[in-house]
Amino acid sequence: MAYKPRFESKELKILRVLNKRMMLSEKDKQHFFTLKKGFEGEVMFDKLTEELQCECYILNDLLFKVNNTLFQIDSLIITSGRIFFYEIKNFEGDYFIEPNTNRLYKKPKKEYNNPLLQLIRSDSLLRQLLQNIGYNLPIEAQVVFINPEFTLYQAPLDSPIIFPTQLNSYMRKLDAIPSKLNGKDKLLADKLISLHIEENPYTVLPHYEFKKLRKGITCAVCDSFSIHVNGKICKCGVCGHEELVTVAVLRNVSEIRLLFPEMRITTNLIYDWCMVIELKRTIKRILVRNYKQIGVRQWTYYE
Repeated sequence: MAYKPRFESKELKILRVLNKRMMLSEKDKQHFFTLKKGFEGEVMFDKLTEELQCECYILNDLLFKVNNTLFQIDSLIITSGRIFFYEIKNFEGDYFIEPNTNRLYKKPKKEYNNPLLQLIRSDSLLRQLLQNIGYNLPIEAQVVFINPEFTLYQAPLDSPIIFPTQLNSYMRKLDAIPSKLNGKDKLLADKLISLHIEENPYTVLPHYEFKKLRKGITCAVCDSFSIHVNGKICKCGVCGHEELVTVAVLRNVSEIRLLFPEMRITTNLIYDWCMVIELKRTIKRILVRNYKQIGVRQWTYYE
């Protein structure tokens, strides 16, 4: 199990909700799909690292600041006397590197940021960070192309790249490295976690307002608004997924708290947001059972 697990970023969570409740611009929609696909690739890599039996600390999704410069590390593994870190890419399709410029293109010729250049930058900044906290350990950095439907042409033979077909053998080699962790290794892992920045200060979200967002309970599987309530069950009219009304309401409370953390959760607010729940007392009962009630009568809200 990872010493620092991976979770969806707040930015991705918000964009996921907004994507189904408003019309995102093409730029914001593309950014959402990029974040979503990237996270899916990272989770695929996590499933491989979770199988490691060697003694190690696995730290996922790290954001650091060194000399006023932010940098991100997708996955970092601490073994005894060595650090491995990975830039994970969930690219799909045929890509090539232009030899003279080191620019990365997807065929026919759409340019992307070259992760090898990102890796060099992150490697340098991580070394500076480790020196600042009193560590001088060997570092091995790799770009991981996780998607099995990815092909890269014209990459230099000595590039620090792990291709999809190499992943299993690489993990076996990593697992075979002798490693006996000690207290200093744990101190390093804890220190890196303490230096992690929870939210990227440069995140820019699209503008949204409560009154302009589409209301209604959405399907937990397909995001459809075609939800029908029958007793204690919400059923999707598109994919047929069924969910307890209580679970659906609590999921929607979480959406509001994510989008509008300053809003007080009231029965009327959740009733108006969910729309398909016939009785307000159903909403009130769910809130009373799952949240702390503050105030009385029309001033009641829940935390």
